[in-house]
Amino acid sequence: MFQRILVANRGEIALRVIRACKELGVEVVAVYSQADRDAPYLELADRAICIGKAPSVDSYLNIPRLIAAAEVADVQAIHPGYGFLSENPQFAEICRSCNFEFIGPPHEAIRKMGLKTEAKAIAAEAKVACVPGSDGAVADDAEALRLARAIGFPVLIKAAAGGGGKGMRVCRDESSLAGALQMARNEASAAFKNPSVYLEKFIDRPRHVEIQILADAHGNVVHCWDRDCSLQRRHQKLVEEATASTLPDSVRAKIGEAAVRLAKTVGYVNAGTCEFLVDPDDNFYFIEVNARIQVEHPVTEMVTGIDLVQQQIRIAAGEPLPFRQQDIVTRGHAFECRINSEDPDNDFRPSPGRITALKIPGGPGVRWDSHAQAGYTVPPNYDSLVGKLIVHGATRDAAAARMRRALDELVIEGVKTTIPLHQRVFRNPDFLAGRVDTTWVERVLMPSSAGRQAQPA
Repeated sequence: MFQRILVANRGEIALRVIRACKELGVEVVAVYSQADRDAPYLELADRAICIGKAPSVDSYLNIPRLIAAAEVADVQAIHPGYGFLSENPQFAEICRSCNFEFIGPPHEAIRKMGLKTEAKAIAAEAKVACVPGSDGAVADDAEALRLARAIGFPVLIKAAAGGGGKGMRVCRDESSLAGALQMARNEASAAFKNPSVYLEKFIDRPRHVEIQILADAHGNVVHCWDRDCSLQRRHQKLVEEATASTLPDSVRAKIGEAAVRLAKTVGYVNAGTCEFLVDPDDNFYFIEVNARIQVEHPVTEMVTGIDLVQQQIRIAAGEPLPFRQQDIVTRGHAFECRINSEDPDNDFRPSPGRITALKIPGGPGVRWDSHAQAGYTVPPNYDSLVGKLIVHGATRDAAAARMRRALDELVIEGVKTTIPLHQRVFRNPDFLAGRVDTTWVERVLMPSSAGRQAQPA
């Protein structure tokens, strides 16, 4: 086991990794930008090092400064968390070339999975179904038109080098294809410095189901079952649950097996998530791999009892997985609500500022993952996540009732939050019956603020 780990991140995930390290008896070094100098979680680290000014490029995205901090602190490993540099193959490669273990997959696997066109080719090799579409980036508008006619409209234009809804456009007929391609290329170039796009068949009203995988360096790969992340707004997840309540058990088994095959084919090591679209007939199609720990990992932890962050650290230290596939069973049901400092009644406008009061819910089966406290100032520089409210119950209905109670107990004052939206979700009969898809929030819950209706990236 490592003696000392550096956490190359901030906020909720930095605190989550700090806690995992403490339970493993590992010293932990936190880094922070000037905007985060007063973050309460820094006091829990054994050492905290300032790495730059508030902008991410000067701090959390600055590889030389992170490596310098790791050298000064004499750590053996670096945990990237999620976001920032967590899926940057160059960062993973530099960490290892500087003799720091990167707590994540090999840089080759990150690079292969980072380009969706290459990821689809690997999925095909692993005999995992993909959404029908182009084999790679389209060369020009003429090729795109030929492919679109072959696939059949509507089609989805997607950025080859990224996700999160950037560089994504739904095109429903030939007349709008050229304009949609240009807009998608412009967005992709601005977001990822790569204008390449590819085409997929547009699947109307899909569910977004993902599989949590763990793979050690000894050839063992398992999945920790599934999560449903269909509740989204503009491709950003709002609520996640484990397991996917509408997925038939036969399909659940097949999609888990497909994720394991894919991980083995690419030579994956550490934690990761294989994401799929599931159509109304329960056919599933691979869309991408997230080569990191996910924001929504707690719901899997709640139903399996597996500490995924500790497993990440143990795997990176060379330990074999302590369980086999048949040992991993799920118990009950779990939900997670992402509580963001945004105003859902004003097009989700960010609401940075000082939290003047914070009352955290408790009771059986309730978990609150957050770096925020009363008096904490939510900075305008980063993601607006304030905390994650997670509940577990014996059944989906019991977990939903517990979440309603917990949301009513949760009080955050001083900034606008998404709590009112989540309260509406957990009182909606469609959601409670599992009748949702990736467009449901914008079609049904908030039709007045509907944006582009497309598949998740």
